[in-house]
Amino acid sequence: MSKILTIGAHGGIGRLFCRKAAEAGLPIRAMVRSEEQRSYFEAQGVEVVLGDLEADFSQAFEGCDQVVFTAGSGGATGGDKTLLVDLYGAIRSIRGSEERGVVHFVMVSALRVESPLEAPPAMRHYMVAKLLADQRLLESGLRSTILRPGRLTDDAGSGRVRTEIEGEGFGISRSNVADCIVEALRHPSGSNRVVDLLDGNVPIAEVFASR
Repeated sequence: MSKILTIGAHGGIGRLFCRKAAEAGLPIRAMVRSEEQRSYFEAQGVEVVLGDLEADFSQAFEGCDQVVFTAGSGGATGGDKTLLVDLYGAIRSIRGSEERGVVHFVMVSALRVESPLEAPPAMRHYMVAKLLADQRLLESGLRSTILRPGRLTDDAGSGRVRTEIEGEGFGISRSNVADCIVEALRHPSGSNRVVDLLDGNVPIAEVFASR
């Protein structure tokens, strides 16, 4: 059975997604940077492969026909890591997917990346990195789903979101984002799609079944 490679599996969204995907019976492969990160995924029954976005990770694609990219350098790092992980890591992941014939690529991006200069100054380099990664994916030959969540929270997942920016609140729980990835994989679009995501009132399964 072909696998779904999860790049950024050890991040906040990645861990939640891998657990939820395993519970849903999806064939997940988690890419982690070190042996110390292996035990969490193996306890969930998830296959693990070692790979580092700042080194060679081409072997991670073997036997995979879908890819989830939810990697991020994190808020505590500098712009150099943002370039290496959020931008160049994403570009290399897209290129590897093209070379391996991946049929569906799910990118976790960020809300309002299309207007990076409107972001707070400390966030602009991050938004530019995400925007350029999204553009590279859209220009590739891959069928893709780009998820653009708002401000991430650790609130409990509600299973409901909205895809319109208008309305109250600009946050979304990491749990809801993880559920959105699962549904995007279950319902791949016939063409590229970009989905803004905020906590809301529409069942997540309904959002992706109708797109």
